[in-house]
Amino acid sequence: MADADAGSTTAAGGATPAAGSAAAVEDPTGVTPALAAGQRCPACGRGTLYPLPAGVEIRIDGNALLSAVRYELEKLRCSACGEVFTAPVPDGADKYSPRAKAVIALGRYYLGLPFYRLEQYQALVGVPVADCAYPVFAQLEDLAAQGEVIFQDDTHVRILALLAENRRADATGAPLERRGMYTTGLVVRVGERVICLYRSGRAHAGDNLRALLARREAGRDQPIVMSDALAANQRDDDDTLIRCHCLAHGRRQFTDLEDVFPVESHHVITVLNHVFEHEAVTRAHALSAAERLAYHQAHSGPLLAALHDWLEQQFQDRAVEPNSSLGQAFAYLLKRWETLTQFLRIPGAPIDSNTVERALKLFIRQRKNSLFYATAHGACVASLLTSLIATCVQAGVNALDYLVALQTHRHAVFRQPAAWLPWNYQEHLAPG
Repeated sequence: MADADAGSTTAAGGATPAAGSAAAVEDPTGVTPALAAGQRCPACGRGTLYPLPAGVEIRIDGNALLSAVRYELEKLRCSACGEVFTAPVPDGADKYSPRAKAVIALGRYYLGLPFYRLEQYQALVGVPVADCAYPVFAQLEDLAAQGEVIFQDDTHVRILALLAENRRADATGAPLERRGMYTTGLVVRVGERVICLYRSGRAHAGDNLRALLARREAGRDQPIVMSDALAANQRDDDDTLIRCHCLAHGRRQFTDLEDVFPVESHHVITVLNHVFEHEAVTRAHALSAAERLAYHQAHSGPLLAALHDWLEQQFQDRAVEPNSSLGQAFAYLLKRWETLTQFLRIPGAPIDSNTVERALKLFIRQRKNSLFYATAHGACVASLLTSLIATCVQAGVNALDYLVALQTHRHAVFRQPAAWLPWNYQEHLAPG
């Protein structure tokens, strides 16, 4: 039989037979003769057996989240002084292995398993892994600050310590500069790499973007920044970047009104759907930034120009009340027309913010399952580890192996964090 995939085993636990070796085949009589290529067929007795591609069968087993080894340490007591002597723990028998810590971190910050379901490990979760991962997170921030395209958005988060701070301010009348709590997602394209960064706390997306771009090297081109049109996503100095707004959010203004204003809404939605179909074509054919720009200019440009004229004509003809919900939806598009259509002028400008909204689902999953973080430090640890895990996913890297490697090579990580990024850490692992 042909070789099976690496790691495959027979039912008895041995290696799969190599090509040309005998294989046990059960026949209807209950006899299991050993068969090999070149032998006579035991069924018809006329043909000769020849090899085919290996048939693969998978047996799935179940295991606990963690496994444990219990050591019974011999103890001796002195009959005279009462001193107790305990045998030492075997070398390398730390209570929590690096792999155990990595499994818990992934369970909490990727699968969204809440702490109360892992309460026996609660003291472990986050802190030991985050401690050695922080230098890499800082390195990722430095790299992301140099990115060409940045997607930004917020989602709400509950942090009990900050909620208590709000209640104390209400009771004492003390002013608070900001009462809200946010998790910001920043998904950054840096060359061929994609970096996911998260921050949780009082700062919203605009604040976190400002802090990131403060680390940008002088002389670099303006970054392209995609977001929705919420004020929290904007910065006072937006002239230092190329601002894009999500066209899908513009379309959503009309999908919400389709039942009330079916004719007008259908017209706008149909045009924008054609634009998104053109975007799908550019992705399916993996067009370069310049090719994508030319394609949209040729196919989407005329559609959007006609739509813009139609929207303005509706106001001029007084066919729509400006203060109505439909008039406000028209105004939403017209007011932001330039930022909504940057993909018609700027090579590489995104058309929507779906990238960062998908990235924020990791934190939304955590929020739905465990509701809150106890402290701002706990939320910071969650942001740090989720950033590393999400960046591993984007890079196609095994996040479990990566977190184990960071712990195992802790001192090397602190000495040279740039050598321990998800896409290059394997080059610095010890052979074997």
